[in-house]
Amino acid sequence: MGSSDVLAYLVARQGGSAATASHQANSASHQVTSLTASQPGRPAAPGRDAATPGHPAAAPGRDAVAQGHGMAAQGHGTVAPLSRKTMARVISSVHAFFKFMRLEAFRVDDPSELIETPKQERSLPSVLAPGEVDRFLSSLDGEDPRSLRDRALFELIYSCGLRISEAASLSFDQLYLDERVIRVVGKRKKERIVPFGAEAASRLSVYLEKGRPSLVKGVRSDKVFLSQGGRGISRKGIWKRFDSARQAAGVDAKVHTFRHSFATHLLAGGADLRTVQELLGHSDISTTQIYTHIESEALGTYHDDYFPRK
Repeated sequence: MGSSDVLAYLVARQGGSAATASHQANSASHQVTSLTASQPGRPAAPGRDAATPGHPAAAPGRDAVAQGHGMAAQGHGTVAPLSRKTMARVISSVHAFFKFMRLEAFRVDDPSELIETPKQERSLPSVLAPGEVDRFLSSLDGEDPRSLRDRALFELIYSCGLRISEAASLSFDQLYLDERVIRVVGKRKKERIVPFGAEAASRLSVYLEKGRPSLVKGVRSDKVFLSQGGRGISRKGIWKRFDSARQAAGVDAKVHTFRHSFATHLLAGGADLRTVQELLGHSDISTTQIYTHIESEALGTYHDDYFPRK
């Protein structure tokens, strides 16, 4: 059994992307490896060879898993305390790992059954004010190919509320420039149609006419946004360009903050919750409802700032 087997299982299990599955597999591997370091080999399931340290069947037993989970949660020793969200993601990875072990008959038990997923704390995502978005985008007004690409890229991310992976994977068969809509392939390969504004359309047109041709190299790519090497820009490439621009603009944000801001600004402008849910590609409307809390908080701030009777 190799790591590719685990990845294939995770992709099939959750119906998500290979990148998500890879992150989940790495998370489980890190936890299981750290717990196995001082563990003796464990017996394999019937019909399997005896497990040696480092073998999947040699993963820790119930007591070790429970103890390790407690240490991670409380920050014992040199382990930093984890947020509830991170803990839930790690625990989900460990659950998936041991389920795979049982399905493949590497083990007959599942020590991760003792671990309970912590109740999630409800924290409001960070959102930029419209003026901060304008300041960020205005800092990308260069005329070189990379600046034209970046302005078009981040205008589109904000105008459509895109995830960074959705922007990186956008290809020409998903872009309808004249109609000002894109076909987005989101999580679990769920598709949605999202319109974009006139400013994003204008910046895209300029980039496609004057910027992208200069980025094309020997190997042609069907991706809309290209790297300096002529291939589709990566998620890491987008993150680096965003981080550089936000520092220049003096804005404290991440790429995903644009998605949060998109949703919040739509609701503040009068859009209904169901429409925002569809535009974001959320399966459950409860995921979208968190933006109504942000809007209410923002309204309270505006009231404090501008209402004449303090």
